[in-house]
Amino acid sequence: MKYIDPHINMVSRTTDDYRRMAQAGCVAITEPAFWAGYDRCSVEGFRDYFRQLTVVEPARAANYGIAHHTWLCINPKEAEDVGFAREVLSIIPEFLDAPTVLGIGEIGLNKNSRNELEVLELHLHLAAQRDQMVLVHTPHLEDKHKGTLLIMDAVANAGLTPDRVLIDHVEEHTVGDVLDRGFWAGMTLYPDTKCTPQRAVDILERWGTERIWMNSAGDWGDSDPLAVPKARMEMQRRRHPEAMIEQVTFGNPIEFLSRSKNFRLNG
Repeated sequence: MKYIDPHINMVSRTTDDYRRMAQAGCVAITEPAFWAGYDRCSVEGFRDYFRQLTVVEPARAANYGIAHHTWLCINPKEAEDVGFAREVLSIIPEFLDAPTVLGIGEIGLNKNSRNELEVLELHLHLAAQRDQMVLVHTPHLEDKHKGTLLIMDAVANAGLTPDRVLIDHVEEHTVGDVLDRGFWAGMTLYPDTKCTPQRAVDILERWGTERIWMNSAGDWGDSDPLAVPKARMEMQRRRHPEAMIEQVTFGNPIEFLSRSKNFRLNG
């Protein structure tokens, strides 16, 4: 069965991960711009990073039959310096016409600070101005619910339609609010934090399968690039129908991502 991992940070993964994902059935991924584990100190560093996302990774993924797409932003973890964030934002339009760019992301909040919120609003303004889709990062557990509400209000204030915005890293206490307001929801499958495959399937059993997907968000930390196929196995173990499994791990990502003219599958 084919699947899509709609949030994985392959710049921090090895080529062996591409091979294993392809062998497990992965046919497409999307890679948001994210925090590299340290704060970058120059706009040129971001320009090089955006080249990596738009040129290098699509070529590396294609060697394994995987279609690679990306989202561009300055991540909320690097958004406290508003002046620097504005400089980075000023170069993003240079890359928005690249054939694999889907939109702006992963933007959002980290500590729900005033500066982070200002930079979030700048990103949303750019997305509205350029008619871009948006992928959103929500804060970690202690501030997640408050941050999620702040983000959704900011999206509404920017005039963006919720069906073109994916709110990622939802958990049991935020998924209902996200879906009720018409947004798409992403469940991130981590070994120890966010959602395990078991918790993700519990959420599906309670909230259903409309406007929701699963992703690995694999990066340089504790994460698993095969988390999505492992969640499929958990759904099979619970005897969920194959049509339901395919909808969440393949059909739903295609439905949302196809809102961008740049999304395509290889072959």
